[in-house]
Amino acid sequence: MRIIATLLLSALCLPALAVPAFAKSSPDAVVQAAQSRTLLSVRYDPKYVSLSYPGGDVPADTGVCTDVVIRTYRAAFGFDFQKAVHEDMKANFSAYPKSWGLKRPDKNIDHRRVPNLERFLKRQGASLPITKNAEDYHAGDIVSWRLGGRLPHIGIVSNKKSEWGTPLIIHNIGSGVVEDDLLFNTDINGHFRFLPSETLSN
Repeated sequence: MRIIATLLLSALCLPALAVPAFAKSSPDAVVQAAQSRTLLSVRYDPKYVSLSYPGGDVPADTGVCTDVVIRTYRAAFGFDFQKAVHEDMKANFSAYPKSWGLKRPDKNIDHRRVPNLERFLKRQGASLPITKNAEDYHAGDIVSWRLGGRLPHIGIVSNKKSEWGTPLIIHNIGSGVVEDDLLFNTDINGHFRFLPSETLSN
C-alpha cells in the first residue's frame, strides 16, 4: 500500500488561528480544524528550521505529519504544542526520548517529533488502549504508528468512515494532508484523546 512505501510527514497551516466559539472541549473542533488542512497545498520539507517562540511555525506551505496535529490544535483551541512540550521537557528532560542525542530541549524541533508528542500526551494522561476495534477510536482522537514497524507517524481520527466502517485518518505522509484509511493498515504505537481545556492549561 502506498502509505507504507512513502515516508511520513508534511502538513499545512492556516495563518491567523482565531479560536472558534464552539471549540472549548470539543472533539468536533479538532476534526473540523484538521479537515481544513486537507483543503490546502503543502510541500513536504522535513528540514530543521529556527522558529519563533511561543507560537512558532515553519512556512505555511511546508510541514511534516506532526504539523497537522500542531496546527489543528492551534486553530481549534489556541493551544500551543510548541510551548507545552518545551516547558515540560525543560522541567522533565529525563522523561523524554534521547533518540537525537540532545542534551537539552530545543524549542525549534522537539514538538515536531512524533516520539516527543507521544511522551507528552502520555504524561498528560491522554493515553488510551490500543485495540483492533474501530469503535474504540473516536473522532478527534490522535493516533500514532510505526510505518513498516519503524518510521514514526501521527494523525487525527476523522468523523468519516471507510465503506467497511473503519474511521478515516487525517494526516500527512509526504504528499499533502489527506483523509484516508490508515488506521489499521500499519502498526499502531499510540492512541490518545486530548482536549487541552480539560487536560492542560495554556
